[in-house]
Amino acid sequence: MKPTAIVILNWNGRKLLEQFLPSVLQYSPPDEADIIVADNGSTDDSIAFVKNQYPSVIVQALGWNYGFAEGYNRALADLNYPYVVLLNSDVEVTPDWLRTGIDYLEAHDNVAALQPKILSYRNKTLFEYAGACGGFLDKNGYPFCRGRILNRIEPDAGQYDDVLPVFWATGACLFIRLQEFKDAGGFDAAFFAHQEEIDLCWRLNACGKQIVCLPQSVVYHVGGATLEKANPQKDYLNFRNNLLMLYKNLPDPYYSKVMRKRFFLDYLSAIHCLLKGECHNAWAICKARRDFLRMKAQYQAVRNENLKQNPIGIPDTMLPQSLIWSYYLNGKKKFSEYGKRAMG
Repeated sequence: MKPTAIVILNWNGRKLLEQFLPSVLQYSPPDEADIIVADNGSTDDSIAFVKNQYPSVIVQALGWNYGFAEGYNRALADLNYPYVVLLNSDVEVTPDWLRTGIDYLEAHDNVAALQPKILSYRNKTLFEYAGACGGFLDKNGYPFCRGRILNRIEPDAGQYDDVLPVFWATGACLFIRLQEFKDAGGFDAAFFAHQEEIDLCWRLNACGKQIVCLPQSVVYHVGGATLEKANPQKDYLNFRNNLLMLYKNLPDPYYSKVMRKRFFLDYLSAIHCLLKGECHNAWAICKARRDFLRMKAQYQAVRNENLKQNPIGIPDTMLPQSLIWSYYLNGKKKFSEYGKRAMG
């Protein structure tokens, strides 16, 4: 049996597959990995294209658009590999990207998942927004990365080339032990898309597993190929899912304090959108908070179970500072300026 499955979730992505699948085939040794395209009910000719042009690629037709989270849950459900790599269809890989990551997992039993260095496909000197060089959360639940604080993206000058434990690894290119993925319950299907990988990594962290960024493996990501950054639907999913994630995983007494702060910070974000004339984005944030409150009751049992299985409390890769305060009032624009990350 091959040790690895590279699983690419596709939805109407014929053009992306045509552009980026060749690099995956070129730099992924066929004796080491199967390449699987899991199709989320595409209505274009994605499936026919892959079958005709790349007969060595395995096609899974899921038959419906389940979104990123449940799409991957279904794609991985019946697989039987030690390792899987969840790879976005808009990622260009590089020589040794796969072997470097798998070798690291094989040598470090305590590491459940990792991500490579993610650079921008459009400007390969810059980190890419969705993952950069490893992800973290601040004390109020806002995600950020080595190489990307809020919307400020750093050039890659090798400053983050050390292997580092992180809070979360990006779903754009996620190496993970398949059994760990299944034991942790996979992605939360209700998230549909956005921050489901952070939620999964939080559960892995809470069980004492380690997540790392391995910059010696490098890939290039287009980003925003499904929803652009300013898209109101993306704002909605990010805010709603982030609040759900906090409710599911953040222990008391932190949760109550954080949610009081988030009430003001989230509505401040909505007001900021209004002042910029982005009325649809402002409404998306308000709707996200409303829907979070509606969904909260459904997660009471999930929260209880998560906290019961969490011997650690707050993972030590959670920033003990407010990212918003540090960025806007203290002028900390780079990850290297944040110093010690441990919560307590």
